[in-house]
Amino acid sequence: MTPTQSTPENTGAHDSAVPEAAEIQALPSFETLGLHEAILRAVKDTGYTTATPIQAQALPVAMAGQDVMGAAQTGTGKTAAFTLPILHRLMPFASASASPARHPVRALILTPTRELADQVYESVARYGKHTPLRSTVVFGGVDIAAQKVALRNGCEVLIATPGRLLDHLTQKTVNLSQVGILVLDEADRMLDMGFLPDLDRIIRSLPEGRQTLLFSATFSNDIRKLARTYMKHPVELEVAQRNATADTVTQIAYPAQGDEKRAAVVHLVKSRKLNQVIVFSNTKIGTARLARQLEKDGIRAESIHGDKTQAERMKALEAFKAGELEVLVATDVAARGLDVAGIPCVINYDLPYNAEDYVHRIGRTGRAGASGDAISLFAPNEEKLLIEIEKLTRQTMERGTLDLPRPEGARRSSHSAGESAAGATSRAPARFADNASTGIAAAANSRSSSRRPPSGRSKPPVDEFFLKPYEPSPTASTSRAQPSNPIKDKNKPAIGLLLGARKPPTSESNQS
Repeated sequence: MTPTQSTPENTGAHDSAVPEAAEIQALPSFETLGLHEAILRAVKDTGYTTATPIQAQALPVAMAGQDVMGAAQTGTGKTAAFTLPILHRLMPFASASASPARHPVRALILTPTRELADQVYESVARYGKHTPLRSTVVFGGVDIAAQKVALRNGCEVLIATPGRLLDHLTQKTVNLSQVGILVLDEADRMLDMGFLPDLDRIIRSLPEGRQTLLFSATFSNDIRKLARTYMKHPVELEVAQRNATADTVTQIAYPAQGDEKRAAVVHLVKSRKLNQVIVFSNTKIGTARLARQLEKDGIRAESIHGDKTQAERMKALEAFKAGELEVLVATDVAARGLDVAGIPCVINYDLPYNAEDYVHRIGRTGRAGASGDAISLFAPNEEKLLIEIEKLTRQTMERGTLDLPRPEGARRSSHSAGESAAGATSRAPARFADNASTGIAAAANSRSSSRRPPSGRSKPPVDEFFLKPYEPSPTASTSRAQPSNPIKDKNKPAIGLLLGARKPPTSESNQS
């Protein structure tokens, strides 16, 4: 698809310094884009020679100082599309002085997640390694003291998450009065995460005469409203159909529910011998539980979600990048900014509630021109989410079926049950033949068999005494008919004798 640019009629963009789309149909090399020599040398060190479509469009406009709204699929080089122009424009201010005063914050890059902030920081450091420009990243979840020291030492490029940057602004450990370039990376995600009030406070603290760059894989109406509020005549760039997915990613959906989903993940990983797979779940609890279950199934897995500390999240990411983990189970916190080369497959264990998150999830595979697979598992109540994704991407996702192997325990149980049923059937004619001579005996045998305990359990002993009907004994009957009177009974002592009274005189003694 031919790259498109907004016209002055719909965005108010300046007529000058805006390259025509026809001029960038053939992708240029970085040497022809006019980058500073030190930055160009760093680009060559990475092995890149030709710009991607979004880079080819954005670099000339951003290097000219205009506001830019850039949209492209995930994995097409958006990060370099704004880091290279920033470094190029800051080179006139570069200083080798050790004084922090010579290194004020001149460019601010805001990202929604810690992982994305760290990735952008690595990109800035990689492309600026041959320059005296300094860069620093600040985000939550780690000790703020070390970040204060880095800010006091000075940096021209500051990468931050909104929440932690506000902490520094409140504590007055950062000065943004000389910021001339603002970048909102994945701004739609920041809005989804509720960062709009934070963004408003931060942007209002910046100088008005700045350049603003906004890059994302998706544009929504809220993003356009944000652009109209904080940007001046932005040039809108799109290198593909809006909200489209990368052509290098093969997408398929399988119906599954309950425990079938976990069995499907295990089957896919083991049958395809996948070494690095990202499995997306919607909840933190579900993410942690699935990782534990996969470990029990013999798969090396770890989870990453918002409740984990930054140290735990970074440790899991490093282990995943090093190939020590087969599966990384993640919430959408990892859908943006997780850049691991060569991920062959992503699995949507849960379909995202927001269809735009699907585009970012599957963008973790098929990056930099490589091929990848995106597999979605959906329960009957999730099919409506699948339809919403198809509406957004304007694609009909292929439906497939998984032939999941039955568990060994289930097969043995089923086999044993079949044997028991067959044995009972084969024994039934002989049993009834033995009792055919007498109908009463057959009925009695049937009743006794119905009371027979299950096979494998020993029958408890039964005392025959408790099976006999109650019959009163003759002694008990006689006793009930003629109750004895202990006072009048001469053969039994009187109650008074028991209490110590004298024995009454007998008739014989009275006569004497």
